[in-house]
Amino acid sequence: EWTMKTSIVFLLCISVFPGFSQGRVVKEDETGFAECNVFFSGQVPPEGFTEPFHVKICQQYNKEPRFATLYSTKDKIPLYSAFKFTKPAQSEEENWLVEPQIDDPESDLLEMVHEADIGGTVASLGANQALTSDYVGSGYERGLLNPSLLNEEDFQVATYTLTNAVPLSPALSKSWHRDIGKVVEQALIPHCSKMDHLYLLAGAIPSSVQVKGKVSVPESLWLAACCDAPEGWSLGLVKKMNDENSLADLTVRELEKQLLPGVHLFKGNCGKDKQSQEKREAVLQVVSQIRSGEQVGTSNNQETKESGWVRKVAGIIATPFIKLLELLIYIFVELVKFVFYFLWLVVKRVVGTILGGVYSLWNGMVSYLKAISMVLISIPYDVGRVIVNIFLGFLHIVQDVVSVTYRILSIPVAFVLHLAAFPYHSICAIPSVLKDMATGIWGTFSLVMDATAAVLHGFYYLAGLILKRFVPKGSSDD
Repeated sequence: EWTMKTSIVFLLCISVFPGFSQGRVVKEDETGFAECNVFFSGQVPPEGFTEPFHVKICQQYNKEPRFATLYSTKDKIPLYSAFKFTKPAQSEEENWLVEPQIDDPESDLLEMVHEADIGGTVASLGANQALTSDYVGSGYERGLLNPSLLNEEDFQVATYTLTNAVPLSPALSKSWHRDIGKVVEQALIPHCSKMDHLYLLAGAIPSSVQVKGKVSVPESLWLAACCDAPEGWSLGLVKKMNDENSLADLTVRELEKQLLPGVHLFKGNCGKDKQSQEKREAVLQVVSQIRSGEQVGTSNNQETKESGWVRKVAGIIATPFIKLLELLIYIFVELVKFVFYFLWLVVKRVVGTILGGVYSLWNGMVSYLKAISMVLISIPYDVGRVIVNIFLGFLHIVQDVVSVTYRILSIPVAFVLHLAAFPYHSICAIPSVLKDMATGIWGTFSLVMDATAAVLHGFYYLAGLILKRFVPKGSSDD
C-alpha cells in the first residue's frame, strides 16, 4: 500500500564533468521545493504526499535548479520527479551518484559523490537510500523517472542520480523511455504553444515486491502533463509493470485516484475541471497513434514502417501465449490470495474463540470475586447488628429486674408505716389496715406475676432475635 506525505529533504549531486551537481536541501520552514518550485504549475508542488519518510530534493547542476524529486526513504525510490522539457540530446555516459546526507545528516559531505569515494566516512550508508550494489545481479536496471534523453546536455548530468531511479526490467525501462520520449516530443510539445508552460511529473507507485529485500519495485509508472497557457489542459498516462507494451491514458483526476485520497497534482489552469477539450482530444489522438505503433510525422520512413509491421506480426503471434501466461499467473495469484484469505479466516475464528473464552472466564472471575467480597464485607455488619440486639435485650431484662425490685421493696415500707400509725388511728383503723393489707398482698402477688411475665418476655424477645438471625425464614403464617 502506498501512502504519501511531504516533509524534509536533501540532496546534491556532484559529477566528474566540468562544473558540479548538488542537491539543495529544502528546510522544513521553506515553502515547497525552494528554488525548484519553478518546475510546478503555479509554483505549487503536488498536495497529499505528507509521510514523514518523504524527503524533498531540489536537484541542481552548476548551482542552477534542473528538476525536483520527492524521495521515499522507506521504499528507497523516488515517488515523482518534476521537470520541464528542454531539448533532446544524445545519451551521456552514466555516472551514478549517491547522497551522503540522506543516511547521515551530520556528514561533512554536502554534495552527491560516487559511492566508491565515500569510504567509511558516512554512517549507516544505504539505510535510507538505494545503492549501486542493490541493483547488481538483481535483474533490474536503474530506470530514470526524469529521462536523460528529454534533457539537454547540461541537464543530463543531474538526472544520473539514484534518487531519480527506480528498479525496472531492461525491456520495461527501454519501452518506458521510448514511449515517454515519443509522447512528449510528438503529442505534448506540438499542442502546447508555450513550451516553458509545459509541466511534467513522472512518478512510480511502490509495491510490496523488493529488490534484495530493500528497494521497492514499482507497481506501475505514471506521467502527468500540464500545459497552463494559453488554454489549460492536462493528461495522465500509466504503464503497468507486468505489461511493457501497455500505455493507458486517463484524466489527471483519474490518475490522482490511483495514487492516494486527497492527492492533487496540479494547480492553476491544469487543476481546474474546465479545460480545453479540443486540445486534450488532439493530444489523445497522437497518444493513441503512438500506442498503436504508428510514427507521427515520419510516414515516409520505410524502415520504421517495416519494423512497425514486424512488431505487429510478432505481437499477433505472441498475444495468445502472453494471454495464456497472464491467465495462468492470474489463476495462481488468485489461488494464493484464496489460500491466504482462508488461513486468515481460520486464524481470525480461532483467535476470536480464544479471546471470547478468555473474556467470559474473566467476567466469571470478576463476578465471583465481587460476590465473595460482598459476603465478606456483610459478615462484620451482621455480627455487629446481633451484638447490638443482644445488648439491647440485656438492658430490657435489667430494667424489668430493677422495676420488680422496686415494687417488692416498697411493700414492707408501706406495711411498717401503717403498723406504726395503728395506735394513733386506734381500732378504727383496723378495717382500713385490713384493706391495705389485702391490697398489699394482692399487689405483691400481682408484682410477682408481672416480674415473672417480664422475665419470660425478655427471654422470649432474646430467643426471637437469635432465631431470626440463624434459623431460615418461613412464610408469614409460620
